[in-house]
Order: sequence, then C-alpha cells, then structure tokens
Amino acid sequence: MGIIDRLKYQWATGSMLVKLIFINIAVFVVLHIVTLVLMFAGISANTVLQEVELPSYLPAILERPWTIITYMFAQYDLFHILFNMLWLYWFGVIFLLADTSKRMLALYIYCGLGGALLFITYYNAMDMRGLLIGSSASVIGIVTATAIRHPDYKMGLLFIGEISLKWLAVITIAIDMFSIGGSNAGGHVAHIGGAIIGAVYAVAQKKGFDITRPFNSLLDGASNLWKRLSAPRKKAGPASKGATTNRHDDEATLDDILDKVKKSGYGGLSKEEKQKLFDVSRRIKR
Repeated sequence: MGIIDRLKYQWATGSMLVKLIFINIAVFVVLHIVTLVLMFAGISANTVLQEVELPSYLPAILERPWTIITYMFAQYDLFHILFNMLWLYWFGVIFLLADTSKRMLALYIYCGLGGALLFITYYNAMDMRGLLIGSSASVIGIVTATAIRHPDYKMGLLFIGEISLKWLAVITIAIDMFSIGGSNAGGHVAHIGGAIIGAVYAVAQKKGFDITRPFNSLLDGASNLWKRLSAPRKKAGPASKGATTNRHDDEATLDDILDKVKKSGYGGLSKEEKQKLFDVSRRIKR
C-alpha cells in the first residue's frame, strides 16, 4: 500500500481527532506550497496568509468573513503546528475516552470562535490592530475541557514525570494570562477565550447539558439532507435493519457507561467497562 493509499485509509477509518490533525497539516502544507510558488513570481506570502488570518479590524472582517473559521485550521510556523498537533493528539485521545468525535468537532469550532471573539473584543477595546492564525484557541479549549472532566488523569512529561491534567491546564492558562502584555498578545488572549468555552462545555457536561447539541443537530440535518438528495433510493433489507439495531444497542451501552463516568469519573470504571467503552466508541465513530 502506497503512502497516498495509507493516508486515504487513515482518513476513512480514523476518528475526528485524526481528521482534525490531517486538516491542519494539509492546510499547513498547501500554504507553504502556494507561498513558495508565489515567491518565485515575486508575490509576497502575505497575499495568501491574509486570506486565512483573522484580522482584528472590523471592516476587514466584513471583507473576509470566512477567516473567522479558516484561522483556526491554519498554521504557518513549523513549531507552531508541531506544538498544537501534539497537544491536540495527547489530550484528544483522553477526551475521546468518555466523549464522541461529533462533540470533539463541535467543541473545536466553539473554542475557535470563542478565541476569535475575545481576540477581536480585546484588540478593539485597546484600539490595536492585529492578525490571528493558528488552532491554539481550539486546542487549549479541548485541553481545558479534558482537564476538567478528567482532573486526576496523569500524563507523563519528559524531565518532569507524571502530572495531573488539572495542573497542566492551570499552568497553561496562567502562562497565557501573564503573557498578554508580550509580543503575541492576540494569541494569548485567544487561548483564554478558547479555554473559557472549554470550561463551559465541561461544566455543562457534568450537569447533564450538552452545549454542542445545536451544532451537531444542524450538522446531522445537513448531512441527512445531502444523503437523501445525492444517493439513489434503496429498499431497506434485513441487513440494514440489523445494522441499525446494533448501532442503537451500542449507543445505549455508551450512554450507560458515560453516565457512570459523570458520577464517579473515568477511574471509577472497571477494567471490563473501560475496554467496552473503547470498543463501543470505536464502532460508533466509524
């Protein structure tokens, strides 16, 4: 199997975490290829970047409204994307232990929007102009949500050893707050905006309220409409009914386990329940 076929397979079978990482890397590569081609034509890289970066200046946002979404999937610096994707992967794996891919996508978008809103508000309140690029707000939001839902889950860090997620989140947010006066004030402000949304999501989940439900309902409706319009009509047979029943059983099992996680935490699950959670989540995400 060639590298292209492997990538296609990983995309087709991977969770939303894998897809988000793929999208970020793909945008990074495309940005560099396009800017390299333009450089040989004597055109500045800013010509491309301004189409994906989020400006703080309100008239500029009205001219390029799509940047409210594109900025959160775009990185141009190698270390920027490396850091963001590592954190997204580490915390995303833990997030998916007790949550779904659909909620991860919605939370990623929500946190990105929260970061954008705080960035725009702060810069306009301070009468400053700036540009925002990178998935950091979305990633920090997922980090915060994961840390609140699994506060005592420990992660091993090089030269430091094991540290609880709650302390990792606290240290990260503290660094952002103390760095607002620096050269990358906009980025740190956006991180805090993403963290706020991540915290709201996690607290709401613990109380049994899912703030991503409207987004996912809208997405499901659009997806179902597209399938009805694009796919030929097929008569449902016994196999289709059986597949539907099996999926319903899996979702019911997942809901039961997640209810226990909400009450007693992930550590309260037995070894069998943890394995069942992994197996069922994997089947549903396919």
